[in-house]
Amino acid sequence: MPSIQLHPTEQISNAILSWFDLHGRKNLPWQQTKSAYHVWLSEVMLQQTQVVTVIPYFERFIARFPTVQALASADIDEVLHLWTGLGYYARARNLHKCAQMVCNQHQGLFPKTVVELEALPGIGRSTAGAILSISENIYAPILDGNVKRFLARLHCVPGWPSAPRVQKQLWQVAEHYSPHQRCADYTQAVMDLGALVCTRRNPLCSDCPLEPFCAAKATASQHQFPEPKPKKERPVRLEKLLLIKHDGQILLEKRPSTGIWGGLWSLPELDSFKSKHLLNEIPTNLHSKINHQFTHFILEAEVHLVSLQQLPKLYLPKKPSEDGAGSVQDAQQYFWYQVEKPAEIGLPGPIYKLLHSSL
Repeated sequence: MPSIQLHPTEQISNAILSWFDLHGRKNLPWQQTKSAYHVWLSEVMLQQTQVVTVIPYFERFIARFPTVQALASADIDEVLHLWTGLGYYARARNLHKCAQMVCNQHQGLFPKTVVELEALPGIGRSTAGAILSISENIYAPILDGNVKRFLARLHCVPGWPSAPRVQKQLWQVAEHYSPHQRCADYTQAVMDLGALVCTRRNPLCSDCPLEPFCAAKATASQHQFPEPKPKKERPVRLEKLLLIKHDGQILLEKRPSTGIWGGLWSLPELDSFKSKHLLNEIPTNLHSKINHQFTHFILEAEVHLVSLQQLPKLYLPKKPSEDGAGSVQDAQQYFWYQVEKPAEIGLPGPIYKLLHSSL
């Protein structure tokens, strides 16, 4: 990979900070305090998710879990319930585990080194840098998607930015341009620059403080950088799900802690349900279909309607509750969900939409 001719640190960082002073975002909910807890929570939520989507989720989380101790002591179902709709649910599971480790191993205080932070679930080098630079105002560079994009354009860096060799080079550039003063402002500034100006499509080059230094702008090649991830056709996964109804309640099954929708409550899968309960056949009627795209595959699921009377009583996991409340019952594996009075449990977005829109 060709070497990069870097500009002086002060030339770039001063230009970015001057732009930030005039145009940067300073009123986001997580900016009202420099708390490491708030920074960490917002950074995890913002991974692969836009600010406008994150704001209401962040506010609900802080209202319910005002401290890392409150989050650590919460039930995972409550955490997943508040996360429902935000996607990438491994983030929520890691969030809960991380809070518990901070409380159990670090006396409720976030560590103050990148190495220690990276040892916590769900925290990578860039997230660790954001936590430290913003909450402690110390030198700790970041390299999120926004920063990768404008650095790749600034120097016409070839290759997909997340490829190991390209990412290594971009880290060196990020380290070079990160100043040792105003570290918190600079971190927020580079995130804002990528999100507001050096956008993925139609970058606002005339508004960019780095326009005089930008190699992509000089060669009219902004849209060629950064290079996209090499395309790989995603496989299609076919599933059959059971919609088992009784008196307005729907039978849900707790999914394994890892894998698709890990730890969430979902409709039972036809084949696994038959296997667990030694059933040869289950009479069903096709109710609807779900098509959902994951990062690495496409899920195409048929939802088959089943009445409780069609299942042998011997194999019923538990009778629906009689009190009319949608509270989680003792059973660890199954739960009767009442749509009119929904329990606060973690549901995959497509399943929540199905239950609340078509029943």
